[in-house]
Amino acid sequence: MEKTEKSASRTGPDSAELRQEALKSVVKKLPEVTLAFWIMKIAATTLGETAGDLFSQTLGLGYFLTTVALFLVFVVTLVVQLRSARYNPFFYWTVILSTSMAGTTMSDFMNRDASAAYLSNGTTSLGWGPQGLGLGYPAGAALLVSVLLVIFAIWKLTGMTFRIRDIVSFRGEALFWSAILVSNTLGTSMGDFLSDSSGLGYAGGALLVTGLLAVLVVLMRVPSVPNVLLFWIAFVLTRPLGATAGDFLTKPVAKGGLDLGTAGSSAVLLAVLFGLMAYAHLQERRRGAALAPDAGGREPVTQRAG
Repeated sequence: MEKTEKSASRTGPDSAELRQEALKSVVKKLPEVTLAFWIMKIAATTLGETAGDLFSQTLGLGYFLTTVALFLVFVVTLVVQLRSARYNPFFYWTVILSTSMAGTTMSDFMNRDASAAYLSNGTTSLGWGPQGLGLGYPAGAALLVSVLLVIFAIWKLTGMTFRIRDIVSFRGEALFWSAILVSNTLGTSMGDFLSDSSGLGYAGGALLVTGLLAVLVVLMRVPSVPNVLLFWIAFVLTRPLGATAGDFLTKPVAKGGLDLGTAGSSAVLLAVLFGLMAYAHLQERRRGAALAPDAGGREPVTQRAG
């Protein structure tokens, strides 16, 4: 009897931990924040920049029509993500990509206009509808920061967690994706400002953002600095990194770019992103298999012992 109780005491906590881990795996809708997460984020945001420019500028649809179309794409991908029962890398990163593309053209529409400063080869208009609000990067960024702060204030008032791995409710996920869309639009404005107006150029802007991200990595070791705050700052900063990297790939050599074109750059980045998504999906399946019951539908021995 004593031996049985000792055995139960040893296996009980393990069983509880396994059940709790399995429950989190079932209900979680968002990924773990790892190095692979940030690599995929940068790839998605770089693709968002090149693809957004492909539709609005190369194909000549304009900022307004492209913004409307890509926002509808965002809504569709978001509905699929919200209706999913658990985390699916393809669903999640498709929404990230759609927010990056929509954020690119939303930022361009807000900050730019159809003038020689932003349009090349003597183009005076793009697509149908308004040609841009022309707010400029400082005013556009101030507006987006205000909207983002309002979202975080509402989020705070709900009492729900800001830790993305613990977000499992519909309302929490809706707030999360609202913040993602605005932060990606803000990051685009920051990236375009660094590339076009700061005098740093594409490479200089990318190096500056990379340096700021390195500072955040150091701050992660400071106990008094909340990791949640560092996450959201990093999430915003990786967008201008993607914006400057995308511009560097696609813009003419005379402007400091590689002139690879929006179509070719987008195709390569899409292949890279889908490869990373497939890898993440495989990792999730392996993780799920490790936590799932055995083939006979029974719980693992360590769980039954508890």
